[in-house]
Amino acid sequence: MMMPKQTPKRMCVACRGLFDKGELTRIVRTPEGNVLLDPTGKKAGRGAYLCGNPDCLKKCVKGKILNKVFKTIVSEDDYDRLAESYESK
Repeated sequence: MMMPKQTPKRMCVACRGLFDKGELTRIVRTPEGNVLLDPTGKKAGRGAYLCGNPDCLKKCVKGKILNKVFKTIVSEDDYDRLAESYESK
């Protein structure tokens, strides 16, 4: 008997909610150290996920959550660029 295919689950870094991977937006820190949105989910680097709730983006920026997730200092410019990209998607 075939088992139904399970979709991978990922956790939002801000609200800690568990969602299907396809429902979340991936943010990646590339090997070069750039932090950017990854709509394809395939870019190389360390990834973090945000759900579609605008409050989660605000919480992520205000609390500088990505600093801890990516184990590095994410600049204010990176947070600003990320917020612009996230809101325009």
